[in-house]
Amino acid sequence: MSASYHMRRQDREITDRDEIHGLLDAGRYATLALVDEGRPYAVTLSYGFDPESMSLYFHVAHEGRKLDIIGREPRACASVVIDHGYTQGECEHPFESVVMDGTMRTVSDAEEKLLAIRTLVEHLETDSEGYWNSRAWQLSDRLDGFTALVFKIESLTAKRSK
Repeated sequence: MSASYHMRRQDREITDRDEIHGLLDAGRYATLALVDEGRPYAVTLSYGFDPESMSLYFHVAHEGRKLDIIGREPRACASVVIDHGYTQGECEHPFESVVMDGTMRTVSDAEEKLLAIRTLVEHLETDSEGYWNSRAWQLSDRLDGFTALVFKIESLTAKRSK
């Protein structure tokens, strides 16, 4: 997967696919940048990363601004930042980040909704097996009440500070 733009500070660029996947696995929130009739709109959401499809999955409300915008303009940008904390007295803030371009869409297929739920739970829960075992309800019976978005990553750049 190539970047659509070159990084000025190539000494800070992360190009190793496994390392980039590790950052996306470690992140918990992605900030989505959308365009709402010519105006920028950014929203931060928890996500699940699926490395096989190079996609991020999000659980969202059934209606609202995000869905309206994506219905009109599916192109989007997203960023994930791993913050290593500000270093007092040194004026440094170590971090790693991934900036991605791609397209968004609402997940409508039942099989992909199941994938979205599983991806989110596996990504966010430290004990995903325990989470599934604690649920008395059947997942397939709840799909109509579940709304998910998928962000298909088309290009990305990743970097680290000092």
